[in-house]
Formats: sequence, structure tokens, C-alpha cells
Amino acid sequence: MLVLTRRVNEKILIGDNIVVTVLEVRGDQVRLGIDAPRDVRVFREEVVLRDQPKPD
Repeated sequence: MLVLTRRVNEKILIGDNIVVTVLEVRGDQVRLGIDAPRDVRVFREEVVLRDQPKPD
């Protein structure tokens, strides 16, 4: 895992066409903006985990 420190309005580039921008930091919450092509699916982890079938 790559760990980075960024400030508000600083960006992280992923590949040639994904940009993650730190929009706001408030206490223990960070707001991110993600600019990616329409064919790149972006999900929050908790939503994906919630929607997965539970093992028997």
C-alpha cells in the first residue's frame, strides 16, 4: 500500500486518466473529488461489502 500525505487542493494522479483531489479536511473526515472516465467504476468499500452475498 502506498501512503501519501496531501493538503487541501492537492491531487493524486492514478494512471493517465484518474485524478483524486483533496477537497476538504474536517476533523477525522476527508472529502475527495475523483475525476475518472465514465467507464471506470468508483465505489465506496462499505457499499460493495454490504451488497455482497453473505457466506453460509
